[in-house]
Amino acid sequence: MDRHLELVAETGGLRLDKFVSEKDPELPRVRVRALIEGGQITLNGRQVKPSHLVKTGDCIEVTIPPPPPSDIIPEAIPLRIIYEDNDLAVIIKPAGLTTHPAPGHPGGTLLNAIVSLYPELSEAEGDRPGIVHRLDKDTSGLMVIARSRRAQAALSDQFKRREVTKVYLVLVKGRVEPTAGIIDAAIGRHPGTRNKMAVTESGREARSQYLVAKYFRHYTLLEVRIFTGRTHQIRVHFSAIGYPVVGDETYGVRSEIFPRQFVHAHRLKFKQPSTGAILEFTSELPPDLAAPLSRLV
Repeated sequence: MDRHLELVAETGGLRLDKFVSEKDPELPRVRVRALIEGGQITLNGRQVKPSHLVKTGDCIEVTIPPPPPSDIIPEAIPLRIIYEDNDLAVIIKPAGLTTHPAPGHPGGTLLNAIVSLYPELSEAEGDRPGIVHRLDKDTSGLMVIARSRRAQAALSDQFKRREVTKVYLVLVKGRVEPTAGIIDAAIGRHPGTRNKMAVTESGREARSQYLVAKYFRHYTLLEVRIFTGRTHQIRVHFSAIGYPVVGDETYGVRSEIFPRQFVHAHRLKFKQPSTGAILEFTSELPPDLAAPLSRLV
């Protein structure tokens, strides 16, 4: 059944798509734009563009059709859940699990698993219900999952505003000096290899901050905080400054010691969407990284 809203602008100056999205946090802005372009959101009875500026006293009518059913197939894939409430869950993603279906990976993903765990997500809008951020397939560690459209919008907004703290444990080849620093270098598509990323002037802003946690004879263990979420950001940034990630066969160096890229999402901090309380979680290294690391000198 369609849902209807009638809104009156108390102040002017906002774009219509932003105005409606702010009035109904369950409606992501991209969805609002589609409704405006489809004639399901009108201003004073007229169809206008999403960029139209709202004036004081304008009347906005919104018709929201029910979302199409999700075509994500639930799969009973075991997940380690370390926190859960009515809005969200925090899990530890194992290495080897892709975050969501993509060409070449139609199933067996984290998204298939969480739709099985939380069937209400099957009714949610969009092709990635519950997903508010992602980890590379061979990266392990903390992820937060939204359990409602409202929580998904609120958490996505925190990521967009860079209010979420994300810290990774990363082992790189070489002795990183100085012991702390910031890599501020834009990342975009690799100019010669389509499925790779690279530091490039035409890319999007990307910022990583590191702190040396421990030196080994040939390696450095780092705590890396990322302020942006570009594809392969940590691996690309450290490769670019000459300290490739150990076990990363795409940008780094192969390893006879570690079975996969040494990147683990170690700490995660954000606001609980309903209460505003700060939630903070820590995940220690899994055995496939911790055991070989303990043998390094």
